[in-house]
Amino acid sequence: MTAGAARPAPRRSDSPMTNRPTQHPQDLLSVRGRTSGDWLVRAGRGVRAAMRDAAAAERRMSEIRTSVDRRARGTGPSVGAVSEGTGPLVGEDGVARCPWGGGAAMTTYHDTEWGVPLHGEDAWFERLSLEGFQAGLSWRTILDKRPRFREVFHGFVVDDVAAMGDDDLEVLLGDPGIVRNRAKILATRTNARAVQALRETGEYDGLGALLASYAPAETPRPRVAEEVPTTSPESVALSKELRRRGFSFVGPTTTYALMEASGLVDTHLLGCHRRGVRDR
Repeated sequence: MTAGAARPAPRRSDSPMTNRPTQHPQDLLSVRGRTSGDWLVRAGRGVRAAMRDAAAAERRMSEIRTSVDRRARGTGPSVGAVSEGTGPLVGEDGVARCPWGGGAAMTTYHDTEWGVPLHGEDAWFERLSLEGFQAGLSWRTILDKRPRFREVFHGFVVDDVAAMGDDDLEVLLGDPGIVRNRAKILATRTNARAVQALRETGEYDGLGALLASYAPAETPRPRVAEEVPTTSPESVALSKELRRRGFSFVGPTTTYALMEASGLVDTHLLGCHRRGVRDR
């Protein structure tokens, strides 16, 4: 090029890479970071959604297990097989039972106790107490521990339980043969004293008469386990009345379970050989 000649203008490349504005290395890192960050955010959202779904499924299964246990009063071997629409199951002996009545202990309980009317103040008090201890647990747990419960609570004789001192109850917190829950242990004595107070009012002929006064006019007729209620308007009303009278651990689910176990309602499934046992 000769001196004084005009310098030719640099040619503009058609390449997009050549014409792209120069970026600071940190800007490039930021762009890449945003790209990878967006991917991580999306992946994180997917993982969280999956975790929420899994947690929801687990909660639902827990609700089903608790509901079936509360309805059926136990977690015998057959409960694991309970699915939507489960009706009576025929055992090896050829007898149709509610689906929870499997295994020697639960079969015996199902066939000889559950749904049979109770008689006597102490029998009603025992059932009320054990239903309270069962809250959050399986009935099989309570059934296995029932002999020891009867020992430490003086056969659930109301006046003897009401007379237990604080030291007596404190000792029970160290007894592995029962459910060592302080609130439930204290509630047992509280409820015994509430039964005594009920006597003094003369309004009912004992605890059993009060509980029986809330029996519904008609009993459920469930065909499958999923149709068995866990509460009822009557159990809600009974719970409120018991609480008003100073009883503890007597929520609507507990009072409904009490009504089932004592024959105030009959929730043996249609087709179960024990259906109608309360009227026999």
